[in-house]
Amino acid sequence: MPNLLDRCASLPRTVVPAGEPVIHQGRKLGSLFVLVEGEVTLERDDVSIATLSEPGSIFGEMSSLLDRPATATARATVDSTFLVAKDGAAYLAERPDVTLMVARALAMRLDALSGYVAEVKRQFADQGGHLGILDEVMATLMHDSLPTVQPGSARMPELDY
Repeated sequence: MPNLLDRCASLPRTVVPAGEPVIHQGRKLGSLFVLVEGEVTLERDDVSIATLSEPGSIFGEMSSLLDRPATATARATVDSTFLVAKDGAAYLAERPDVTLMVARALAMRLDALSGYVAEVKRQFADQGGHLGILDEVMATLMHDSLPTVQPGSARMPELDY
């Protein structure tokens, strides 16, 4: 079964030197990145939250899908090579196979996060205070409304369901 690297192989490549940011938190870029080789640290509010080193790892997808500024800074920790979709949203609209893989990656992240939040709630159930915000976090994760989506694509705008 083809992986994300295989499916995105036609995208242009870029190399980012060690220590350089690929994406800046708070800036709207809209690009989608697939790691070919190297390593990237994701930092939110100057706190390291994840390290990506697996070829085929994707980032920039949240900003692309939500049409919002980046929620984290992605910084190359070693010289790194990426496949880049400059307009991530358009690329995902044209490539449902890639979109499904991205959706699966996002679902796995949400599953891990909700499991972590549930475990924290269980461990600290008898303590009040600031942990009460976890209920709000879970409610937001589970009940935010979905955006209105227009069926079709750039190739077939007349498609109507």
